[in-house]
Amino acid sequence: MKSILPDPDFILWTGDDTPHVPNEDLGEEKVLSIMANLTQIIKVVFPNTKVYPALGNHDYHPKSQLPAGENYIYNQTAEMWKQWLDPQSHSLFRMGGYYTEKLLNRAGYRIMVLNTNLYYDQNKVTENMPDPADQFAWMDKTLTDAANQKEKVYIVGHIPPGFFEKKRNKMWFRPNFNVRYLELIQKHHAVIIGQFFGHHHTDCFRMVYSPEGSPISALFLTPGVTPWKTTLPGVVDGANNPGIRIFEYDTDSLLIQDMVTYYLNLTYANVARARWEKEYRLTETFLVPDASPASMHRVLERMEQESCMLQKYYQYNSVSYDRSVCDAECRLDHVCATREIDEVAYGKCVNEAAPTTGLLVTLLPAFAAMLSTIWPRL
Repeated sequence: MKSILPDPDFILWTGDDTPHVPNEDLGEEKVLSIMANLTQIIKVVFPNTKVYPALGNHDYHPKSQLPAGENYIYNQTAEMWKQWLDPQSHSLFRMGGYYTEKLLNRAGYRIMVLNTNLYYDQNKVTENMPDPADQFAWMDKTLTDAANQKEKVYIVGHIPPGFFEKKRNKMWFRPNFNVRYLELIQKHHAVIIGQFFGHHHTDCFRMVYSPEGSPISALFLTPGVTPWKTTLPGVVDGANNPGIRIFEYDTDSLLIQDMVTYYLNLTYANVARARWEKEYRLTETFLVPDASPASMHRVLERMEQESCMLQKYYQYNSVSYDRSVCDAECRLDHVCATREIDEVAYGKCVNEAAPTTGLLVTLLPAFAAMLSTIWPRL
């Protein structure tokens, strides 16, 4: 990261810092020790850079069972990240693992870092809660206040709403939480200028539309630095090359203007040497003027209509690890997961748009990436 961009405006750290291994191989203190080690590395490499960290579902023990109230790991993590959190954020994080601040302490700019692990379908602790840690109510109030104060907002979290593009019908949130999240984004989309998540280990995005069908928000999902091959049943070879992403943004509007992804080609590294390389620039590769919701909607349309664009997107999805052909079934999985966060709409998409013809695809070389997200100054 330091060699790619020595002086970023700020860093988004989207979580999942520990090995994805059985609970018996870890423990509370080991989880905290790993998180503390990574925290110290970032502080040493970027001593003067503001970092906005979020909890991942593996940043707790037992994994994914993040509670809806104060606990030992939240308290210890809050102390670990105290340098990066203002006093109010520090206090709020201890209670629920989420917080909000003025972005870089500037009037008119706000960042909300969520604990979406509370909504994970694997989290048994919050299963029967209507609003774990009162985070939905807090989101609603915070976004309402942002509108009244004429602020623009970035939302950051680990687990995104919607569906996994590599396994059909796999939704991350419990259905009621998925509905509530989508309702809040549609209600407050005028102040939300970007949403940033991790969890998938893949490079992808998600769209939110108004009831009338206009694109109103885009969610960017960061691929992982760790080249982990998922053990999720039904996913075939879901690995990725390591990746890091830089976003370029307008400092007046917060509009995301572009994103550049860098990757480490493990195949090359194993036979020669390790080197981080540029994989692609969004505007150049997908022929759009910026990364606004309207532009990302155009990217989705081109994925659906043009086999060449679909193949590019598919290759970048695994950070250029999987270079196989994205066939008609693959196309359906990626298009429907990108377009529809809502459970009913997604089901309709995959059931009514089942492919009847194959795709002729030209393979193109490329390279992709991302876990920590860096923001350059323009």
